[in-house]
Amino acid sequence: MIRVNKIIAGLRAAYPKAHCELNFSNPLELLVATILSAQCTDKRVNLVTAELFKKYRSAEDFTCAPLAELEQAVRTTGFFRNKAKNIKACCAALVEKFGGEVPRTMDALHALAGVGRKTANVVLGNAFNINVGVVVDTHVTRLCNRLGLTKGTDAVKIEQDLIKLVPHEQWTLFSHWLIWHGRRRCAARSPDCVNCEIKKLCPQIGVKNF
Repeated sequence: MIRVNKIIAGLRAAYPKAHCELNFSNPLELLVATILSAQCTDKRVNLVTAELFKKYRSAEDFTCAPLAELEQAVRTTGFFRNKAKNIKACCAALVEKFGGEVPRTMDALHALAGVGRKTANVVLGNAFNINVGVVVDTHVTRLCNRLGLTKGTDAVKIEQDLIKLVPHEQWTLFSHWLIWHGRRRCAARSPDCVNCEIKKLCPQIGVKNF
């Protein structure tokens, strides 16, 4: 726990302004953006949603949109047919069950089309400031293994390991710190260990293989 606290302190000092890098102005926009972010960069998603959110402003707008039209709008994010279908189904459920509003519980979010635990954690933590779990994406997975905070690649296990190690009030921020560090310093194949802000705390597991 002492090492984890030092890692947290180091990352917090390095990235004091760390935040979700998906652009959004309300919970619905974040939900849609996070669905689109699967297998896609935040930069690309932000380019797409800049226009998407001008045209579709409510859950009802997405629900009523012709599927082919929505597919075309999100085409460049990849897997666009499945994403468009999930967004329509998700928003239809929001209209039918929640008056068009995004729910604030893990169970309700997880039951929506296209919404896994990671997406639900992103929405709860960043739209509502509710820490239910820790977002585990590819950066978090890589860094937590490299730092020796967990083993393996199963997101559920990694999240459970982190929940035991990281203070509850920092679950959302911890993911941001790791993601920012992964994007700016600790890349998959060429990590900048020389300039790493937490290099003294890192066992560099797997780095020697690159």
